[in-house]
Amino acid sequence: MAFLLGLFLGVVVGVGLVMGFVRSENYRSKKRSELAATVAAFSKMTVEDSRKILPAQFYPSWVVFSQRQKLNWLNLELMKIWPYVNEAASELIRTSVEPILEQYKSSILSSLKFAKLTLGTVAPQFTGVSIIEDDSSGITMELELQWDGNPNIVLDIQTKLGVALPIQVKNIGFTGVFRLIFKPLVEEFPCFGAVCYSLREKKKLDFTLKVIGGEISSLPGISDAIEGTIRDAIEDTLTWPVRKIVPILPGDYSDLELKPVGILEVKLVQARSLANKDIIGKSDPYAVLYVRPLRDRMKTSKTINNDLNPIWNEHYEFIVEDASTQHLTVKIYDDEGIQPSELIGCAQVRLKDLQPGKVKDIWLKLVKDLEIQRDRKERGQVHLELLYCPFGMENEFLNPFVSQSFSMTSLEKALKSGVNGTDAAVTDRTASLRKKDVIIRGVLSVTVISAEDLPAMDVMGKADPFVVLSMKKLETKNKTRVVNESLNPIWNQTFDFVVEDGLHDMLILEVYDHDTFGKDYIGRCIMTLTRVIMEGEFTESFPLEGAKSGRLNLHLKWTPQPIYRDL
Repeated sequence: MAFLLGLFLGVVVGVGLVMGFVRSENYRSKKRSELAATVAAFSKMTVEDSRKILPAQFYPSWVVFSQRQKLNWLNLELMKIWPYVNEAASELIRTSVEPILEQYKSSILSSLKFAKLTLGTVAPQFTGVSIIEDDSSGITMELELQWDGNPNIVLDIQTKLGVALPIQVKNIGFTGVFRLIFKPLVEEFPCFGAVCYSLREKKKLDFTLKVIGGEISSLPGISDAIEGTIRDAIEDTLTWPVRKIVPILPGDYSDLELKPVGILEVKLVQARSLANKDIIGKSDPYAVLYVRPLRDRMKTSKTINNDLNPIWNEHYEFIVEDASTQHLTVKIYDDEGIQPSELIGCAQVRLKDLQPGKVKDIWLKLVKDLEIQRDRKERGQVHLELLYCPFGMENEFLNPFVSQSFSMTSLEKALKSGVNGTDAAVTDRTASLRKKDVIIRGVLSVTVISAEDLPAMDVMGKADPFVVLSMKKLETKNKTRVVNESLNPIWNQTFDFVVEDGLHDMLILEVYDHDTFGKDYIGRCIMTLTRVIMEGEFTESFPLEGAKSGRLNLHLKWTPQPIYRDL
């Protein structure tokens, strides 16, 4: 009996295992078929389909949908004719580039010329082309080019000390986007009057310098001087918004030339929670700001020693040539003394996002690289105040940073004449304008209305908050009354400050929790006075810096008494 029972159970268990195995295999086969069908469906998706399924805010930083079309046919033809291009273009490049290098050479160099110049055997590759549909009066085309060439370039360098050096330029790698503008469109063949060309975007430019028969590292400063000369020459003569104009048909094409279109007023207010780059102590941060990365147009702030939350409150002015494409770039460095400074982080603001005549107060998150933003490390934030003032809009708003004794139209004429080398009288007049520092004196009335959602500071989950108000350049302080046991206090108290220099002073509001034996810090608000000077008065809610939560509701009013002084 036991034998039969065991046999029965063995058969049942065996059949069950076989059935389970078959069922499992069928299920896995079905899943594989469904997965294969899904993959096949994804392979047939267009860019538009993927954008419908996954919104842009969920894309990883490395996902880019290119609008450019491939140019394989052009690359094949270019490879065929490249030996002839090399012969024809080498001398042309030599004669046209040498004067530019001489113009931008460093102060430690007395001469910089080509001893040898050939473009090598590797042709550049056009990786894409696109048409920009933003102008009905012309055609704008962008060509993306990549070149990892093997040219034979030898520079004949003469230093101020009379030392002659043959410098070889090796391992050139370049990736960029060139813009061609065919404008204006006319009814005469070839149907456009002129061609403008420019380097719209310089994605990569790498090269190596080597002294023939020696090491360039043994000559301190020479490598940096040559590299700076090359990069400045490219940036100031070819990089957008600079453009070269080639007339095709007779006519006046001055409207296509590069001209200033406005002024960007920038106030570097402060930074917070900067990454510490020092092993002992804290970083010594300073900032570098620019719209175009030219040495004479880049602005550098003062260094704040041993501080990860520096306050600068420094004002800078930048010329804008194309607000639709240019950016303001901010880079924060740690000053290492005699050693090279170490980058803490950088940020960028598109000028087209600024409303003309409207002050924009903005916090920017610092990143390691502006092109490839894969770094997840917290590097801190920088606080800027921006005001874009286009030329020709002086009747719609006033720029508080410009002396109102002269109109902005005069400034525009002077800047334009400076580019063309004419109208010296207006240039001299603007020079006298720039020698004046605008001092705006007035009374600032600050009404501390209330606070919202303050963090709990007491054991009972409450706080006894009060606000201390001060101006950065004044020693006097005012404070509100204490509101007991409230995370949403209401004060409605007004304080007046006589401000001697409104454009360069700051209002600081610190919120504390009152205790029997002292006070506990909650958070603060720091703000410049540019907006209230321009608007007269406004009511705004400001987040508390350094606090987990909380906002401060304020009303600011300005009563001006402008004066001017000569520097």
